[in-house]
Amino acid sequence: MQRKILIVEDEESLLKLESILLTTKGFHVQGVTTGTAALKAVAENPPDLVLLDIMLPEMDGFEVCRQIKSSPQSRHIPVILLTAKKSPEDMIRGKAVGADQYITKPFKSSMVIAAIERLLNPPA
Repeated sequence: MQRKILIVEDEESLLKLESILLTTKGFHVQGVTTGTAALKAVAENPPDLVLLDIMLPEMDGFEVCRQIKSSPQSRHIPVILLTAKKSPEDMIRGKAVGADQYITKPFKSSMVIAAIERLLNPPA
């Protein structure tokens, strides 16, 4: 069964790049460019994992993550924050809103794939 990943990234080129990367690894990918669209996608068609940028129009990734994690319908969905924000405060805030992993840009695709695999296939 193909695992579904929701990518939330407002930068078109990066969204395309991440989509191609994950599609070639055998994932089904849905991409959205705003926090509002992300919450709608999670509610309507829950993914197996969310790859979430923090700096987004309308609503930032911290708030999107907080809402995903505070809903009984979606709190089990792993969220990886993928962001250019590197400060310790941001990382602490990421944990506080429930992010399962915090990866800073620029990132190595192998690192992102490894984090996804780890979160989707936890050791039994």
